[in-house]
Formats: sequence, C-alpha cells, structure tokens
Amino acid sequence: MTSRAAASQRQFQFHDRIAELDARQWNALAGNQPFLQHAFLLALEETGCVGGDTGWQPLYAAIHQTGQLRAAMPLYLKYHSWGEYVFDWAWADASERAGLPYYPKLLSAIPFTPVPGARLLAEQGEDATELLQQVLGMAGEAELSGLHCLFPRAEDDAHFERAGLLRRQGLQFHWLNRGYADYEAFLAALNHDKRKKLRQERRKVRDAGLTIVRKHGAAISAEDWAFFDRCYQHTYQAHRSSPYLNLDFFLRLGRDLPEACLLVLAYRDGQPIAAALNLLDGERLYGRYWGALEYVPNLHFELCYHQGIEFAIERGLQAFEGGAQGEHKLARGFEAVATHSWHWLAQPQLAGAVARFLAREGQGMDHYLSELDERAPFRSADSRPGDLP
Repeated sequence: MTSRAAASQRQFQFHDRIAELDARQWNALAGNQPFLQHAFLLALEETGCVGGDTGWQPLYAAIHQTGQLRAAMPLYLKYHSWGEYVFDWAWADASERAGLPYYPKLLSAIPFTPVPGARLLAEQGEDATELLQQVLGMAGEAELSGLHCLFPRAEDDAHFERAGLLRRQGLQFHWLNRGYADYEAFLAALNHDKRKKLRQERRKVRDAGLTIVRKHGAAISAEDWAFFDRCYQHTYQAHRSSPYLNLDFFLRLGRDLPEACLLVLAYRDGQPIAAALNLLDGERLYGRYWGALEYVPNLHFELCYHQGIEFAIERGLQAFEGGAQGEHKLARGFEAVATHSWHWLAQPQLAGAVARFLAREGQGMDHYLSELDERAPFRSADSRPGDLP
C-alpha cells in the first residue's frame, strides 16, 4: 500500500485494511447506519468473514488532505459474485464465453448485506466526484472487468450517471411507518382479510405455548449470541449452503455496536428454540438473519415481521427493511420499494449488451412494481395515516 500522504498534501490512495483509516473520521463521513460503521467493517475483516480465501478482498478508496479523510468508498476486489444480492452471473458467463475474464471485479457494497446506504462517503460533492473518477481510473489501469456499486443512496446517483455507469433497477419490501400510534393502529389500516390473517398468525404462535422476548443492546448475552449462531448455521445447512458469518463476528458486533443490535428470541418451557437478528439506527430497523431449531407454524412471520413492526412503532422508526426478496411480505404490511445499482464494464461489447438487457429488464421491473402496488394490503391510500416519512 502507498504510504499515508503528508499532512500538507491531498492524495488519493487505497487501503487493504479498514484499520489503516481513522475510525472517527470514517464514521463522520459514513453517518449512523450500522453496516457502514468502522467497527462493523473491522469485525468482518478480523473475524475472517472477508479477506483471505473468501473472495472478498478489502480495498478501501480514500482521499486524504491536511490529515483529514475527505472522502472514502467501501470497496472489495471480488473473485466471484456470491453474497451480493444483485445477480450478474449471466454477465460473467457471457464475458467468459467471449474469452474475457470477468473476475476479479471491483465492488462497492457492504458484504452479504442488501441494504441501501451511502457508497460515496464525502461531505462535498466535488470530493465524491473526484473519488469516483480515481476509482474508475484505477479499475481501467488494472484491467479489471468493471466496477459495480450496489444499493447506493439516491443522493449519489448523479455522480454515477455523470461518470457513465449503467443503472439497474431492483426492488425490496419495506414496512413504512405512517405515524401509527401502536400495532393495532397499523392493523386498522389494513383491509379486513389481511388484518384477520395477521391476527390469526400471531394467535397460533401464542397458542403453541411459546414466549417471545426482544433483547436490545447490552441485554443480549454471550449465551444469546451463541444460540443465535446455532440458528444461523442451521439455516444455511438446511439450504445446503455455507454461512458467510461466524460466532466471533456476532460477538464482536454485540461488543462493539451493542445499541445497533436487536435479537428476538422464542422460548418453549424456558429454552430458546428460534431467533431473529435485526440491526437498527435512529431511523430504520434492518431485518437480517433468522433460524429455528424446530418448526412451529407462523413462527418465522412472528419473529421476523410482526415483532419488528411492533418495535419500529414503539421506537418511532421511519421504516423496517425486511431484507431481500419475498412477495409474502406484502400480506404482512410491507410495500414494494425500488432499489438500484450502478455498473461500469470495461469491455465495450459487453457493456453494450448489458445496456440493452437493462433497458428491457427495467421496463419489466416498472410493470412488476405497479402490479405489486395494486396488491398492497391497505384498505385504501386514503386510509393510511400521515404521509410517507
């Protein structure tokens, strides 16, 4: 890595460890979202979830001036496309068939986390513009296949558009707090059939003799984290997949970012049988992972959706992001929300083919979003209290 610039110089450079960047300065640019916190990214590295032979090689871009971090970008050299939630396998296959290596590629994203947020971390627009230009220049010089920025905030779109990146549209399901006084007020906004269904789901969990407990922050013990990790590992094994995270990471998360952690546990006769992990900041709740050691009908919906909605209302949070995929979330009060990503591909022929594909895909996504909006579970648009925050 390049040595740090002298205090009087302005310099662009890459860092292959987040520890090389000052935590206070990084967090000042990143804001409050837990996934962008220095401690979160450091935990991923130091517990072996990224780096090594994982196919995620950290390569943070930064502009330094007068001893200050002026702009930064979370970046990874990727040697596969796992854990991204914006699937480009077809692009990789087309590139390889044309004799053009697709990997490694350059990725700006939070590993294993399909959560929208800042990707160009800068207070000044000109710093963000310079940062992106420098990153693209490096990608070209290193003959990487491209740069991919996943789930950026809308405020950064102009920078990507001016730089000539291709925009790809996607969607997620978010619960939006429209000023509900409590969970019953939320239910009252739903149509009769959906309201009845949700009440039945929750009653069946209670009738199964389970006790549901929410633990936040320091209330989450090491034993709780160990149990959650068992659930997490079990879920991946059941799907014949390898987990991305490990117990060391979860323990670090609870130690270094306790106020960002919400664990929802289900107990039978005093023994835990299932758990769901959420992260939060001052505005949003983010549903992340869940697992159960025994099957109970509707328990997934209770731990992953109903409890999160109740918590978000109690805390006055603006939204609850339920994670990737899942039309079934619509019936539980979530709404389809457009997401997007930006892509630069070095090979002109591949870039042209992808651009044509994205135009067709975008039209289909627009129709799909309209269809999902028509299937929203609310009584009517007029019945939703308040405006979207």
